[in-house]
Amino acid sequence: MKLLNLILPVILLLLLTGFQPHFFDLSATEIIQKADKRLRGKSNKAEFTMEIVRPDWKRTMSMKSWSKGDDYSLVLVLSPAKDKGTVSLKIKNEMWNWLPSIERSIKISPSMMMQSWMGSDFTNDDLIKQSSIVHDYTHSLLAEENFMGIDCYKIQMIPKPDAPVVWGKIVTWISKEHFNQRKTEYFDEDGELVNRMITSELKQLGGKLLPARMEMIPMEKEGHKTVMTYLSIDFDVNIEDRFFSKQNMRRVR
Repeated sequence: MKLLNLILPVILLLLLTGFQPHFFDLSATEIIQKADKRLRGKSNKAEFTMEIVRPDWKRTMSMKSWSKGDDYSLVLVLSPAKDKGTVSLKIKNEMWNWLPSIERSIKISPSMMMQSWMGSDFTNDDLIKQSSIVHDYTHSLLAEENFMGIDCYKIQMIPKPDAPVVWGKIVTWISKEHFNQRKTEYFDEDGELVNRMITSELKQLGGKLLPARMEMIPMEKEGHKTVMTYLSIDFDVNIEDRFFSKQNMRRVR
């Protein structure tokens, strides 16, 4: 009893001064899982805008999206008029685009996942998330760093052998407090930095404090960027698997 009385004040002092024993630590994979779950939920429905910025012009698009787990995702373009009704669909490891102008669906091959989506700086893979940052990469904690005044975990992700991924390496900064991705850098197979994504404007979305703004910046294209701004997100909504079908691509509204 005397020993316990001596130990308890020491433990309390260590906790108050910020010391955390090893068993309180999270692994890099656990941090990535928390960040991914926070952004996806079991399922979600979202509305957002995407502004494509170029040195001499800008273009804004409005969209809706639905996703369920890692296997299903659908994105519908609402405006502008010339793109209205365009749909991107992911079912497990396959992806299609529905183009209303020609009333045809086009299957996207794995070699096309790095291509620009709708002329933006987001790739097909970024938008539809064919690859999973949880399952398709190995994770390592590089450091704990401050980014824009926010304490973050800096985590490196290296693709697993034969994983269906488009990047040679990803490095991401995830906030300690809310497990939000605040900055992510995408590297090609030669280790060259290709894109940098920065998130900002924390807002209550679907009952969570999340970054409403995502800015994708290509490193070798001065004056180019794409800004995605979330207007609303609903998490854990009831969506049946059959919603994500090629037949529904031409009907969804």
